[in-house]
Amino acid sequence: MVKLSPSILSADFSKLADEIKDIEEGGTDFIHLDVMDGKYVPNITFGPKLIKDLRKHSNKVFDAHLMIDSPENYIDEFIEAGCDIITVHPESTIHLHRVIQTIKAAGIKAGVSLNPSTSLNVLDYIIDDIDLILIMSVNPGFGGQSFIPAMYDKIRQTRELIGDRDIILEVDGGVKLDNVKEVIASGADAIVAGSAIFDGKNTVENTKAFKRILSGEKE
Repeated sequence: MVKLSPSILSADFSKLADEIKDIEEGGTDFIHLDVMDGKYVPNITFGPKLIKDLRKHSNKVFDAHLMIDSPENYIDEFIEAGCDIITVHPESTIHLHRVIQTIKAAGIKAGVSLNPSTSLNVLDYIIDDIDLILIMSVNPGFGGQSFIPAMYDKIRQTRELIGDRDIILEVDGGVKLDNVKEVIASGADAIVAGSAIFDGKNTVENTKAFKRILSGEKE
């Protein structure tokens, strides 16, 4: 079954605990944590302290996406905060394999995120060491952007590259109820959605609507 990972980047930060309760009521699988440092991407969000506090409110998989420079300097903090998956960008670190090793040594899943213009070639010597590949279908840094159509081909190519490896193929950026079926058909087995879920009034219902499609339920 395709997994749902709502991004709290689009949630109301003044009531995050309640927002998490809503997506859990809706049946979410993961909780997506977009960490931005204002350097690797042009936005600043939150860090390990917030994640650690949220951990008290949920037993769901914490799916952390680090859009930060030199993530190796902070990996231990995110591990201690309670993350279950930590995903980094190849461009953000000189020693990608070392970062992956550090994450895996802690007994949690390690992922690599590819920006729209990042070639799949960066996976050549790391793919057998990772648990997740995150395809960015928008340029990272802000929520609410539109899906880049060329990424359908990239998702399909990544699915083929994964083959029979036990790797989650996650897609993040501009995924809505009206295009999620095509994203899944392209090969995704985990979906990140932000503004399409956290709209300020229908979070539970929006989560359930995604889950119905992801589970293959007929309309």
